[in-house]
Amino acid sequence: MNSFQGYPRPDGTFGVRNHVAVIPSVICANVAAERIAAQVPGAVALSHASGCAHVDAQQVTKALIGMGNHPNVAAVLVVGLGCEQIQAPALAEAISLSRKPTEVLVIQKEGGVPRTVAKGTVLAKQLAQHASSARREDCSLSQLVLATECGGSDATSGIAANPVIGVVSDWIVAAGGTVILSETTEIVGAEHILARWAASSEAGQQILDLVGELERDVARLGCNICAGQPSPGNIAGGLTTIEEKSLGCICKAGHAPVQGVLRYAEKPPAPGLYFMDTPGQDSYSVTGMVAGGAQIVIFSTGSGTPLGNPLAPVIKITGNRETASRMADHIDFSAVPVVDGLASTEELGEALLGLVLAVANGQLAAAERLGHRELSIYASPQVVL
Repeated sequence: MNSFQGYPRPDGTFGVRNHVAVIPSVICANVAAERIAAQVPGAVALSHASGCAHVDAQQVTKALIGMGNHPNVAAVLVVGLGCEQIQAPALAEAISLSRKPTEVLVIQKEGGVPRTVAKGTVLAKQLAQHASSARREDCSLSQLVLATECGGSDATSGIAANPVIGVVSDWIVAAGGTVILSETTEIVGAEHILARWAASSEAGQQILDLVGELERDVARLGCNICAGQPSPGNIAGGLTTIEEKSLGCICKAGHAPVQGVLRYAEKPPAPGLYFMDTPGQDSYSVTGMVAGGAQIVIFSTGSGTPLGNPLAPVIKITGNRETASRMADHIDFSAVPVVDGLASTEELGEALLGLVLAVANGQLAAAERLGHRELSIYASPQVVL
């Protein structure tokens, strides 16, 4: 299980999906982008709530470029309004450096949304025709970048679902691939352990500094980080402290050394395990890791969550028997046998890796089948708990 069938891209990466991305440069262009994508099979609109304010322009631009350059994207249409902070032509030019077909439209130049949609639909169909010529090729597991996430965590997340994900993480890193762990607020209280796992003293100090910076920011705002962590749902699921939640969270990383810390939406510089500085909210976190190049997301959930992503398949795993039954439409993999003592984490980890490779080869995850395409770019200068 050391290969999958991926779409080769001009920059040397391989995608597990073959999307035409319709990217609005600003919230004001969302409707146009959505209407264009709705008329073109294989197109997805990357709607977001940013793009106008100067304070968030740099980070939003980085995330949008990352999604335009994403391996799961075959071609790009950027749609702008015209007067926004993030200018669509500049965004399209940056994305085109990946050597994939890129077009751009500006609503104010085209004369409004209806005309933009009409012209954009023609362009997007042409881009989709180009995308359809792509063929999957056999590629090494070393080409895979896996994002790991947990949301709606409960007691079973830390003792079953997340350790099973950790087995997959170890397998991918050992094969020369890349794994991203995230959610800075959810390593608080366990950061010293993650730092001890670091590949270097510098990487370990980066982790400690990250949590220290978060705690100082929270204190400056007059907030108590423990007031929002664990969340009410976490507490109902049996988690009593932020430390318990954090200890469960880091299990997703497996046992590989942490190579370093990534800023939000930053692409890993080399293979291995990395920690990305993101908020704890699932959509912000998943979006950041996908913008950083993750082709697939494994998402553990104790109480169940339907969240997906427009570019990357999101595989859901739970260790909670009730959730596996009640939220069956949203769950791809059950870790309940670990809780019941009927299977080891290693056995289920191997089975989960098989599912990851099946999804990489084209099998749809539940979130994809149900049309979940949530996307949120973290851009606020305020701390998000």
